[in-house]
Amino acid sequence: MCASVVTLCWSFVMLLLLVGASEDDIVKPSASNKVVKIVALFNENDDSANQLAYNVSAKIVNIMDTVLPKNKIVPRSEYVVNDMYNVTRVVCDSLKLGIAAFIDGTDDEDIANVVRSISTRTQIPFIETHWKTFHRPPDPYAINIYPDPSLLAKAIRDIILDMDWNSFTAIYESPESLIRLKALLMHFDYGHKAPGKSIKIVQIPPTDDFRPLFKELKLSGEKHIILDYEVEHIMHILGQAEEVHFMGDYQSFVITNLDAHTLSFSEFHKSMANITLIRLINPESQHVRNAVEEIVFNEQKSGRISVLSPDTMKTKTALLYDAVNFFATSLHGLVATQTMGPMRIACDDIKPWVHGYSLINYMRVMEVNGLTGKMRFDAETGNRNYFKLDVVRVQESKKHRLGSWDPELNMTLTRSVSEINSEFAQSITNKTFIVVGKLVQPYLMRCNATEKGMDKDEECFEGFAYDLVEEMAKYNGFKFKFTTNQDYGIMNHKTGKWNGMIGELQSMRADLAICDLTITFDRRNAVDFTTPFMTLGISILYAKPEKKKPQLFWFLNPLSFSVWMYTATAYLGVSLFLFMLARMTPFEWELPHPVKPGDDTLENSMTLLNCLWFSIGSVLCAGCEVLPKAVSTRLVAGMWWFFALIMTSSYTANLTASITSGRLDTPIKNVDDLSKDSNIEYGCYEEGSTASFFQKSNLSLYQRMWSVMEASNPTVFTKSNQEGVDRVLKGKGRYAFLMESSSIEYQTERNCNLMEIGNTLDSKGYGIAMPMNSPYRTLISESVLRLQESGFMRELKDKWWKVQGDNKCEEEDESDELGFTKIGGVFVVLVLGCLIAFMFSILEFLWNIRKVAIEEEITPKEALILEWKFAMKCDGGVKPLRRRHHIDTGTNNSDTS
Repeated sequence: MCASVVTLCWSFVMLLLLVGASEDDIVKPSASNKVVKIVALFNENDDSANQLAYNVSAKIVNIMDTVLPKNKIVPRSEYVVNDMYNVTRVVCDSLKLGIAAFIDGTDDEDIANVVRSISTRTQIPFIETHWKTFHRPPDPYAINIYPDPSLLAKAIRDIILDMDWNSFTAIYESPESLIRLKALLMHFDYGHKAPGKSIKIVQIPPTDDFRPLFKELKLSGEKHIILDYEVEHIMHILGQAEEVHFMGDYQSFVITNLDAHTLSFSEFHKSMANITLIRLINPESQHVRNAVEEIVFNEQKSGRISVLSPDTMKTKTALLYDAVNFFATSLHGLVATQTMGPMRIACDDIKPWVHGYSLINYMRVMEVNGLTGKMRFDAETGNRNYFKLDVVRVQESKKHRLGSWDPELNMTLTRSVSEINSEFAQSITNKTFIVVGKLVQPYLMRCNATEKGMDKDEECFEGFAYDLVEEMAKYNGFKFKFTTNQDYGIMNHKTGKWNGMIGELQSMRADLAICDLTITFDRRNAVDFTTPFMTLGISILYAKPEKKKPQLFWFLNPLSFSVWMYTATAYLGVSLFLFMLARMTPFEWELPHPVKPGDDTLENSMTLLNCLWFSIGSVLCAGCEVLPKAVSTRLVAGMWWFFALIMTSSYTANLTASITSGRLDTPIKNVDDLSKDSNIEYGCYEEGSTASFFQKSNLSLYQRMWSVMEASNPTVFTKSNQEGVDRVLKGKGRYAFLMESSSIEYQTERNCNLMEIGNTLDSKGYGIAMPMNSPYRTLISESVLRLQESGFMRELKDKWWKVQGDNKCEEEDESDELGFTKIGGVFVVLVLGCLIAFMFSILEFLWNIRKVAIEEEITPKEALILEWKFAMKCDGGVKPLRRRHHIDTGTNNSDTS
C-alpha cells in the first residue's frame, strides 16, 4: 500500500513538473549545466509513438535529480530514407554538433551498417534497438538492447517443450524467422530423424490465402501451430483459420512476435483455441504504466489525442524509451569518476572521441531496469544476454499470464498446475462432448427412448460406457452426445491414416471414444488415452463339455479295462503257480491235525481253492487262515503281497479323486495344450488388439499360433466378438476363441455352456481415447481415477456383468459329500454277491439232500423236510452225523485191516 502511494505521488509530481515546464525549459540547458546531445534516426513513416517515447524519456531524465544532475540530455531526431548518401550526410551533420551517442530507431540493417561504420571510426557509442537479422563480427562501439537472437530462440524452444509438443507446424513470413526457430528445429533434429512428419515448416507470404493450408493441417490431424509474422498480419491469419473451423479447442497457436500482446482478440472470444503469446513488456508493471501516462500527457499537451496504453505499447517504443534511460544512467556513472564533454567531429577529418571507449565499456558492464525489464549485456559482443519474457495465454479474448522465461531460471510457472486445471475445468462447463462408441454388449447398446422419457425419434443408448460418461459429465458439468462406429480402426500404412473410431478422433469429428478399446502401442501413437478404467488380458473362450452322468460302476474308472484284465490274469496265474509249488515242495505236506493213531498219511493245506482264497484275501487286505510254509511258496506270497499293496494303494487314490472331483474333463487346460491339439481350431477378431498381440509377439509359441491361424482354411478369424462366441457354441468343443477376459466373463455369466480356459496371456487395459494432445486428457483421467477409488467402477461392472435371478447359471456342486449316484454301484455289487452266494447255498443244500436221501434210504422229500427243519432251528449249533458217516467209518476200518 505504501509503495503504491509513493509511486502515485511521484507520478503526480512528475506530471506537475512537465505541466509547469515548457519544452524550451527542458531541452535548452541552463548556463550552469553541460549539454549532452544524442541523435536518434527514424524512418520517415515511423510510428510517432516511438519518437514520442524517445523525447519523453529524455525529458524525464532531465527532470530527475538522481541521474545527471549537472548535465542535460538534448535529444535530436533525424529522419532518413534507405539511401546511403542521405544516411551518411545526416550522420556527418550530427557529428558536427558534438554528440555523445547514436540511437537506431529504424529496423533497416543497411542504415544500421552505415551508422555502425562511422560509429566505429569516431568511437561514439551506437545503441541498437532492433533484431539482428544475420550474424556479424562484434562491433567494439555498438550495443544492442534488443534480446540476443540465440537466447530468444532458446526461449521459444523451452516454451514449446514445456507445452509437451511432440509435433508442430511452423508457418513463417521471411527467412529471418528461422533464426528465432533455429534452437527448436535443432532440438527435434529437423531434416534428419523425422523430415516432413512430426515437424513441418512452411513459408507463406502474408498476402497469400492460408485457408488451404489450414484445411490440409486439419485433415492431417495437426493441432500445434507456430506463427512468426509481423503483428499487423496475425489477426488476418487467425481469421482465415476460423473460417475453415481451425480455431477449435484442440488447436493451439504460439505467436512468436513480441508485439502480439498489443492485439485485441475480442473477435475470437467464442473460439476455444489455445493461443499463447510471448512479450517483453509487462503491462501490469507500474514503471510501464507511469511511462505511458507521461507519453499520453505530452501528446495531450501538444493538442493531440494518443490511444497508447500499457496493453498496446509496442516493444520498439519501450526499447527507445529504455535506450535514452540506459545511456543517461551509464553516463551518470562515468562522469562521477572523470570529467568528460562532447566533441565536434568532421567526417572529412575524423578524430575519435576520447571518451567514447570508456563510455561504451562502462555501458557493457551496466545492469539497468527499464520498461523491458532488467538489462544485462555481454562485455565482448554488446548483445543483451539477460531479459525476461512473459508467457501469456489468451482465453475468451482475455490475456492470462502463465509464467515467465529468463536465461538463468528458464521456464517458470507463476500458477500451479492445479490452478490451471481448475480454470480449465470451469471453461468446459458448457461444452458438449461428441462421444463415439461401438455397439457391443455390455458397453453400448440401444434402448427404448420412450421408456427413458425421451422423444421417440431421439437416439437412446445404455450400457457400461454410457453410464461411465454420464457419471463423469455430472461431476465435471459438461454435456455429451453419443454416436456409433462399428470399427475400432486400422491404420493405412501408406497414408498413415486410421479409419473407424481412431480415425474419427484424428479428424476431430469426435472428442472421446469409449468401448472395449484396448490401449496398444500403435493406437497410443495415433491418439491419447486416459488411465485404464478396466484391466484385463487375453484368454480362451471354450464350449463347456457336457457333464457326464454318474455311472453305476464308477468305482471301476480308476483302472482301465486292460489293467483290470491284467490284474485278473495275474490273480489266476499266481494262484495256480502257488498251487503247483505247494504240490511240489515237501515242506507244504504235513501230518493231519489232530494226528490219529495208526494214520501215516500227509495232507497239504494249499489246495487250489485255498490258493485262490489266499490270493484274493491278500488283495482285499482281509488276510487268510491258510499261509504258505515253504521258502518257495513264501517268496511267491511275498511278491504277490507287494503287487497287491501297490495296486490297492493306486486304486484307492484314483478312486478318491475320481469320485469326489467335480471338475469338468476338458481336452485343453491352457494355451499350450490348445496349440498342440490339432482337433481344435482357434481364432480371434481379425481387427482387434488380440490379433495384433499374436501378430507382433516375439514368443515362439504365439508366433506359431499366429501362423496356424493365418494358414487355416476356412478362416478362423471373425468379423466381431459375437461371431466368435456363436462359433464356439456351434463348434461344440472343436473351436476355441481368443478374446479379452472381461468379454469372456460377460459371456460366461449369460451362457452356461461357455467357460474360460487357463490364465490370461498378457496384461492390458481399456481406456478412453481422445485426440492426440487433447486438453481434456488430464481432466478425464482424474475423473476415471476418482471413480475407481470411490468404488463406482466396481459397482458399475457388477451392474452390467452379473446376472441376477433365474437366468443366473447354477454353480457346479463341488462339495465333498458323496451321493448315492456316485457309489451306488458298490451296493449293487454287494447285493449281487449276496444273491450269488444264496444261489450257491441253495445248490449246496439240494446236493446235500440228494446225498442224505441215498445214504438214509429215504425219499428226497423226507430228506428235504428233515434238513429244512434242522436248518430252521436257530438255537442249535451242533448237527448229528448221518448214517453215511458210520458207513464211511466202517469201510475205512475194513480197509485198514
